[in-house]
Amino acid sequence: MLIQYIQAALEHAKYEIIEDKEPYYGEVPELQGVWASGKNLEECRKNLEGVIDEWIWLSVPGN
Repeated sequence: MLIQYIQAALEHAKYEIIEDKEPYYGEVPELQGVWASGKNLEECRKNLEGVIDEWIWLSVPGN
């Protein structure tokens, strides 16, 4: 179920290229503070997946 939630969140991700050493930037607007960057789109998406996972665990009461 957690994987399904992460995949659904990634479907809402917005990506752009910024001027940085990791120029690919992605965020999920519906999840406040969830963003990541990477050297390419694949890396950015993988990093964003990890951030979403952490965001979920930090949102669980008691963590």
